[in-house]
Amino acid sequence: MSSIIIAGVVGIIVGAVTTLIVIKLGLKSQSAALLSAAEKEAENIKKDKIVQAKEKFLELKEEHEKVIAKRERKMQESEKRIRDRETQVNKLIEDNNRNRKKLEQVQQDFERKTEGLDRRLEEIQNIRENHIKQLEVISGLTAQEAKDQLMQTLKEEIKSESAAFVQQATEEAKLTAANEARKIVVQTIQRVGTEQAIENAVSVFNIENDDVKGRIIGREGRNIRALEAATGVEIIVDDTPEAIILSCFDPVRREIARLSLHRLVTDGRIHPARIEEVVQKVTKSIDEEIIETGKRTIIDLGIHGLHPELVKIVGRMKYRSSYGQNLLQHSREVANLSAIMAAELGLNVKLAKRAGLLHDIGKVPSEESELPHAILGMKWAEKYGEKPDVCNAIGAHHDEIEMTSLLSPIIQVCDAISGARPGARRQVMESYVQRLKDLENLAMSYPGVTKAFAIQAGRELRIMVESEQIDDKKAAEISYDVSQRIQSEMTYPGHVRVTVIRETRAVNVAR
Repeated sequence: MSSIIIAGVVGIIVGAVTTLIVIKLGLKSQSAALLSAAEKEAENIKKDKIVQAKEKFLELKEEHEKVIAKRERKMQESEKRIRDRETQVNKLIEDNNRNRKKLEQVQQDFERKTEGLDRRLEEIQNIRENHIKQLEVISGLTAQEAKDQLMQTLKEEIKSESAAFVQQATEEAKLTAANEARKIVVQTIQRVGTEQAIENAVSVFNIENDDVKGRIIGREGRNIRALEAATGVEIIVDDTPEAIILSCFDPVRREIARLSLHRLVTDGRIHPARIEEVVQKVTKSIDEEIIETGKRTIIDLGIHGLHPELVKIVGRMKYRSSYGQNLLQHSREVANLSAIMAAELGLNVKLAKRAGLLHDIGKVPSEESELPHAILGMKWAEKYGEKPDVCNAIGAHHDEIEMTSLLSPIIQVCDAISGARPGARRQVMESYVQRLKDLENLAMSYPGVTKAFAIQAGRELRIMVESEQIDDKKAAEISYDVSQRIQSEMTYPGHVRVTVIRETRAVNVAR
């Protein structure tokens, strides 16, 4: 039994030893395999690192070559700039040398010419001295004695000529003394008649408070511009309390502007469309008032059977002036004076009064004419059926035509009596108004111009043009041409600003 146990134990021990030997041999083979694999992996890693190192070396070499090439290019460019600079410096040095040689040559030529001039002046001085000596020998006088005699002769001639000049000036002064005296009288009358001049060019529109001024001006001035464009009147809004100034040489325009402002302020609606509507209505109302004025005038004077157009012309006289004198009042005065004189001479009183009233109708034409106002008035009278005596009196009252009836000298004399009284007329006002009319007529002569207004006492000419016919470039050309024509064809004080306004409107109606 024990042997069996011992045999079993020995068998177990032998099995265990055998197992350990087998395990040890297996581990050795695995270790060899792992070592071999590690060696192979190490070899692969070594090869990869060698390849990476070679690539890195090539990259660094390429970058180094690029840096070296860039430095070489910079060095070549620097060398080229240096060579160019050296070339320029050498050229400047050569030019400077040539200029210095030229300057030296010019200086030498100048010195030679100066020496020649000095010699020539010395010769001229010697010749002059010899000439003076010869003259002294011939005349028997020294140079100083000859000079004294010449001065004495010149003094006598000057004295004689000055006496003649004084005599002539005295005679001219005597001839012009009367004219100068008249000028002094006229200047005195002008100074006294300042208020009348203001009434002929300015109207004052009174307002309740200064807040109304802002509404009249409108946003960015659009209301006042629309009112000036529609009426042709310069509207002055300044610090004057509760007043707005309307300035225009044409009384009809001023009255239209004044009434339009009154209606707009009363109504309270002030905007460009409303302004144009009110101005049109007021213009129509003024036309009716002109006709009514003409009718009242002929009724007051007892004149019958006057053509309606002549009645309208008589009414327009209310808004015109002749040398600062209201034309309607002047014509009524001439009519009454003519009637008195005709009655004293036993002539037809009604015809005299008729001719006196109509003698200046040529001063209120609706369109400008080249004819003298007397001839124009005579043609109108003939056109509207006035008698030959009346027509002749109208045409001859300034000796434009020959007088053929006794009424003609009566009208001429009465016209002179009405205009000759002190303060009745002012030549300056008439020429001022005519100048403004000439400015407007000059602008209206251009095609495409619809309106023209002379404002600011003739210092500005505002021209309205048709937007469909005139483009912006043509508007600028019109402004330039008008300014050049004013400068060359007209006489005016100061300067005249020419403003061309081209406005485009798009209007639609919502139904």
